Amino acid sequence: MRRLAGVGIFLLVLGLLFLLPWWTLFGSGTDWPVPVFVTGTVVFVGALVAFPFLMFTGHARRSDRAARIADAMLGVVWVLFTWSVLGGLAHLLLIGLGVGGAERARVVACTVAAISAALLAWGHYEAMRVPRVRQLDVPLARLGAGLDGTRVVVLADTHYGPIDRAAWSARVTEAVNLLDADVVVHAGDIADGTPAQRREQSAPLGAVQARLARVYVTGNHEYLGGAQGWLDRMTDLGWEALHNRHIVVERGGDRLVLAGVDDVTAHHSGLAGHHADLDGALAGADPGLPVLLVAHQPKYVPQAAAAGIDLQISGHTHGGQIWPFGLLVRLDQPVVQGLSRHGERTLLYTSRGTGFWGPPFRVLAPSEITLLTLRAVT
Repeated sequence: MRRLAGVGIFLLVLGLLFLLPWWTLFGSGTDWPVPVFVTGTVVFVGALVAFPFLMFTGHARRSDRAARIADAMLGVVWVLFTWSVLGGLAHLLLIGLGVGGAERARVVACTVAAISAALLAWGHYEAMRVPRVRQLDVPLARLGAGLDGTRVVVLADTHYGPIDRAAWSARVTEAVNLLDADVVVHAGDIADGTPAQRREQSAPLGAVQARLARVYVTGNHEYLGGAQGWLDRMTDLGWEALHNRHIVVERGGDRLVLAGVDDVTAHHSGLAGHHADLDGALAGADPGLPVLLVAHQPKYVPQAAAAGIDLQISGHTHGGQIWPFGLLVRLDQPVVQGLSRHGERTLLYTSRGTGFWGPPFRVLAPSEITLLTLRAVT
């Protein structure tokens, strides 16, 4: 019964996603010529029927070609749906004000189509470009003077996937290496697919440079594509895989603990030894040293705060990726992006992500390579 209810909800949501844009663009009194109405209706019905099959084939059966089509369709229909909702509200307002007359529905339809097309074009450019560098200072009360000015570069949510972004990955590595990092962090969701599938796209990570350490933790998507394989792959590329463990780095005579935990979904994976274990990650660490914890999802921060962690670095949210999806993300996560304080000591930095998941669009949620400069509080 639960499965049937889930299928029913999925079909209802899917129907609404496609039906409302169709109604806004071709129904709702637009009175387009018959060939325009029929063509638009056929396109929407065809897309609605094809979409679930393409998603299943692309992501469950790992067909990159089908995934590329399905993901692009999802992005397009989400943007159209969002602006159809806003267009519908504008339509009702115009009716109430008595503005527009017979051409009102066509004006709303054309406006929704134009805005959506512009946002999709811009959003695709934003998704495919090398991210801009976002810089900020992070004051940590327990940081030793020798560690003041430590440069931590953050990557997250690269999501190497059905679109071959090996060249993009190489350019990201070049951008990271220009930042003169002491520590480079990859906060998970490295790829959609197995290490073998994404070998060429992940290879440039082996050339990332850092004076003290390069560290990586699993995200939820690793548990869809072989998490242990990705831990092994990153180890082969020279990174420290923080699989519920820590390392200690030193700079200027002061030490910093770099700890990492598996994603919070890991315990559902069935993989032995995979679960978020903060106690295990900190086992043997000097309790007097400051701790930088890497945990993929921001919602792990209550555990970090309870343990007195100084700084947690996370990703996962993509900053919403396509507005206004960030409002839905906020229902599941305490923070969508940026630096926030939790409890008396713990700071959380949530990256908007370096790549994108699924739809190759970013709308009002730009990607980032982050440079955090740790500052000792005097």
